[in-house]
Amino acid sequence: MKILHIAPFNIGNVPMTFVQAERQLGYESRLITLAKNKRGYPEDICLNLPLLDFRGIIHLKRLIAGKARVAVTNVRPNLSSLPPTWLPGNFEKSLIKLRESIWKPIIRKLDRQIQIDTFDVIQLDGGVGFFRDGSDIIRLKNQKKKIICCYAGSDLRVRGVIPQVDEISDLNVTVELDHLSLHPKIHHIFFPFEPQKLKPLPYRNHRIIRIGHAPTNRAAKGSDTIIAVVKELEKNYPVELVLIENLPHHEALKRKAECHIFIDQIGDLGYGINSLESLAMGIATCSCLAEGFDEQYPDHPFVVIDGQNMKSRLISLIRDEKLRLKKGRDGRDWVKKYHDPIQVVQKIHQLAHL
Repeated sequence: MKILHIAPFNIGNVPMTFVQAERQLGYESRLITLAKNKRGYPEDICLNLPLLDFRGIIHLKRLIAGKARVAVTNVRPNLSSLPPTWLPGNFEKSLIKLRESIWKPIIRKLDRQIQIDTFDVIQLDGGVGFFRDGSDIIRLKNQKKKIICCYAGSDLRVRGVIPQVDEISDLNVTVELDHLSLHPKIHHIFFPFEPQKLKPLPYRNHRIIRIGHAPTNRAAKGSDTIIAVVKELEKNYPVELVLIENLPHHEALKRKAECHIFIDQIGDLGYGINSLESLAMGIATCSCLAEGFDEQYPDHPFVVIDGQNMKSRLISLIRDEKLRLKKGRDGRDWVKKYHDPIQVVQKIHQLAHL
């Protein structure tokens, strides 16, 4: 069986981890990304399409579609209809049509090179193919290809489904538990993650306790509150904030490895890849959890925080070295148990009846 993944970017290395796990299982699997991820994750086939990821596009979207279309927050959206759906205005449609007219020769060339029609399964890691009208995916569906949509964050919360694609998708999965409340036909899976690629940190008895935080988007992480709390703790405790921001992935991991405690995020949306990295290193990790996660997975290793209890729970970790070390040890084992990429891929294939 041949499996083709299409993703706007290799976000969080999730699409590429799917591909690598499928290859280990014996499938021929490829990933096409429309442009490179800024954090430097590995690529398979990257098209580097123009007019996709530059600052002017964000400003233009905000101008023609409003702030809500580009605003990423840490609050679960309150919607009147489900699932949220991408419904652009006429001007936005015209701009996208112009952009895609520039893309078409590049995509046709790629099609001749790898023969997309020969793949049996098309997984859209982000819920969108090459074209926003879904015409490319409809054509593949008409050729009896299995279509899987995998969502991983703001693609569903902010943009919404592409209605033409959602209508023909054979399976919808998400790595975000809160997405279960946003789509009536979606299944939760765990982030695919390989903890063995990160070494557990040796014991470090430092005089200063380093508390890390790595926002890709400050509003989405609740960073202003997190930074303020840690800065306040610095006045009375031997702690130091390690802010990991706008760095290539390998540099971010180096900074994270200096930490004794890591704070992922606060809000409604739960933990992300940042938490998995810190847990895999054996670092005590603080995060909010999506509603219902505590009940479904009571063995989780997180120190659960919100804007009200964050200070007191950090003080407990600062004062209690044994607690910090235990949370770190438990974390690495938990990631291995639940986030193994082979298990995640097998779960998707089981749900898709492959």
